[in-house]
Amino acid sequence: MSVTTSTDIRRVAGSLGAEITGIRLGPDLPDADVADIRAAILEHKLVVFRGQDHLDDRAHAGFVRRLGPLTTAHPTITGGQEEAAILPVDSEHGNKANSWHTDVTFVDRPPAFTTLRAVVLPPFGGDTLFADTARAYAKLPAGLRSLADGLWAEHSNDYDYATTHATEGPTGATAAYHQEFTATVYRTHHPVVRVHPETGERVLQLGQFVSRILGVNGQDSRDLLALYQRHITRQENIVRWRWSPGDFAVWDNRATQHYAVDDYDDLPRKMHRVTVAGDVPVSVDGRRSIAVEGDAGAYAGA
Repeated sequence: MSVTTSTDIRRVAGSLGAEITGIRLGPDLPDADVADIRAAILEHKLVVFRGQDHLDDRAHAGFVRRLGPLTTAHPTITGGQEEAAILPVDSEHGNKANSWHTDVTFVDRPPAFTTLRAVVLPPFGGDTLFADTARAYAKLPAGLRSLADGLWAEHSNDYDYATTHATEGPTGATAAYHQEFTATVYRTHHPVVRVHPETGERVLQLGQFVSRILGVNGQDSRDLLALYQRHITRQENIVRWRWSPGDFAVWDNRATQHYAVDDYDDLPRKMHRVTVAGDVPVSVDGRRSIAVEGDAGAYAGA
């Protein structure tokens, strides 16, 4: 990587993840630097920059715009920030992403890149795990790859709450967040394996928003989901990032899943998220994802 003579890039795990040092992020970075950062994201799938305390919401969004057009904060949740693209991920409002997922797969154009800036961190815990869904696919036995290539799944923003909280139901801040999150229901049919539009890699597209595998019965659907999800989250496909003040992370949302570990009791943890608009996933045989319910055009900038 040749961002500047003082810049260094260090891999942090065998499968994915790199730390880039010696650069100050902002909307005015030279084009060559932005291109090199973008290439690093595609290569390592997750890159983290430390010491970016100078960034505020405007500078955060301004830098991310250099990577591509932005989505709105969320299809259903109002960011409530001066910068409209900012989504606060705030534990005090019941917003905890403590399940394996790829961001916003319940719409037909999930984000291409996700960025997260540490705003308030607990004194312990609150790490984020990232999984490489391209490596997970590549390491599958040939028969399981062939089977996955032909499978499709339904993703919905209502499904994960309906199952995770089926016994007791969400309460308090979590209930309010759930109500806003599902204010408009989205359902989309995606291929279980999509072809990455920039790298050409085949990646598994699953996670918490999947309600079922199409064309198979309930138990078989659950078994297939568990099988492929287990391969995605094998230890050799994962990196764990321990956040520090000033950390700024960017990951390829098309080739990863992530999980924010809820192990910091009731202490505050607040991150600000900005996402880059993506395109409609395409299966290995060239078919495009289909929006079944809900129009996410305004969110995705269509």
